[in-house]
Amino acid sequence: MTDMLPTSDIIAGSDRSAQPHVESGTPVAAVLTFERQPSAYRHWSIDIEAPLARLTMQVDPDAGVLGDYQLKLNSYDIGVDIELADAIRRLRFEHPEVRCVILGSAISGTFCAGANIRMLAAADHGHKVNFCKFTNETRLEIEEASAHSGLRFLAAINGACSGGGYEVAMACDHLLLVDDRSSAVSLPEVPLLGVLPGTGGLTRLTDKRLLRRDRADVFATKAEGIRGSQAVDWRLVDEVATPSTFQQAVHERALALAATSDRDPDAQAVRLDPLDRIASVEPGKGERIEYRYVSADLDRDRRFVTIDIASSPEPDWPLIAARELDDLLCHLRFNEVLLGTWVLKSHGNVADVLLHDRALAEPRSHAERETALLWKRVLSRLDLSARSLIALIDPGSCFAGVLAEIALAADRSYMLTGVFEDDDDPLPEAQLTLTAVNSGRFPMINDLSRLATRFWQDPEAMDAAAAAIGQPLTAAAASQLGLVTFAPDDLDWDDEVRVAIDERASFSPDALTSMEANHRFPGPETMATKIFARLSAWQNWVFIRPNATGPDGALRRYGTGSRADFDYRRC
Repeated sequence: MTDMLPTSDIIAGSDRSAQPHVESGTPVAAVLTFERQPSAYRHWSIDIEAPLARLTMQVDPDAGVLGDYQLKLNSYDIGVDIELADAIRRLRFEHPEVRCVILGSAISGTFCAGANIRMLAAADHGHKVNFCKFTNETRLEIEEASAHSGLRFLAAINGACSGGGYEVAMACDHLLLVDDRSSAVSLPEVPLLGVLPGTGGLTRLTDKRLLRRDRADVFATKAEGIRGSQAVDWRLVDEVATPSTFQQAVHERALALAATSDRDPDAQAVRLDPLDRIASVEPGKGERIEYRYVSADLDRDRRFVTIDIASSPEPDWPLIAARELDDLLCHLRFNEVLLGTWVLKSHGNVADVLLHDRALAEPRSHAERETALLWKRVLSRLDLSARSLIALIDPGSCFAGVLAEIALAADRSYMLTGVFEDDDDPLPEAQLTLTAVNSGRFPMINDLSRLATRFWQDPEAMDAAAAAIGQPLTAAAASQLGLVTFAPDDLDWDDEVRVAIDERASFSPDALTSMEANHRFPGPETMATKIFARLSAWQNWVFIRPNATGPDGALRRYGTGSRADFDYRRC
């Protein structure tokens, strides 16, 4: 990352009805929204000439979403990245005829200067961390689209490419740099800003670009970067082209990449229509955010939110429910930072969920494949959210198949034994049903299924759980298999759930975030687990150190003509 974000006023596309709660006397923060339409993009354009698409960056300097800063030199803030994420997802769903995306810049001599420094300097800490997390999730979606959707990406680097701009380029399959004796790739955070390329830059250098560690050390401390043939020799880019041959080289390389794709150009496109979202406050019921299939009830006094997913037999349920859940998770991350516990529930018919199981477990069409991959990404966003996750499985719930993944993602789960005796017409006993999708269709970032992660290095427990696939499990059976944490009866249910929620709210959120991140991803390391573990550690530490964000820190002093005043003690 380089050249980021304060919160001050409402942004374009934001939602006043979902305004986050703030303490008395605190300036009201803008509410970020995460849906965009290409016709309203301020920073990107999409031009399609199958099998290629050009995704071109031309950041509007005066369209920063929050705060008083200019987005010069294609530097970006969260608004720019929200558009990028939307564009990538639309290319995946709505344009099966596209096999390769050329990611480039409309500004001559500049590809991307990275995250905006003025924004970084002014941002509150929580926004810095969530911004870095969101941007890297977008880069992972680029890489996932290539690996699993057959959509290739070419970075056409037509000028200076630094910090987060180079990190975006590194997410692509092929990096082509103009060799004009001035254009370079660089990660200048350490020498210039007192921070570091913590949203995947350093990890991708060594784990993806396979840069030798001594060269990585030189590169990450060389503010001016590396250009030309040396960039190729060091594996920082894949090839270079002279200014006169650059566009032709980009076109030819993009066609070659497109030829490696398995996307079906005749597949039916899947439209991503605007979501239905209503935010309301009802006397006696509190605040509620409601979509077609997903809802959230906010309890500010006890600092938790209840997320409920409804089942449906409708053919569009898997796609719409995934999009709604994704939108809600992003909203809660950025706009509701005081709601530290997410209580995960579902309701409806198990049979309705199972209607969609085959399409998610064994996708056969363009629509099915992309929908299954979207669920993988949304579930990953849930895993990576710095919130306590508690699943409640009670009568009327439908935790089966893909929704069972929600329960398995929780830090702990409660499943009611029996029924609620006081109900006049009690619902049938709760069930938990594993299906084929729980065997690895939606791997976590450690490349293991949530079942395999749960039973890491316990093959007997894993085999027993696998043997139960397809069987509706009562609380007693699920508890015996280790699929739920607790199975209280009707008499103890309310007290145990209340204590769990209130206890969570009493703990240090910093300690909880660190604890949960350690517990959620046991097993082998991957590039993604390294990125997010380091991101959590680095950004939560470096961004609060005075060397970076103090009044005399590098981010504050950048561009003033005065050098940062560092505390040179190392600890």
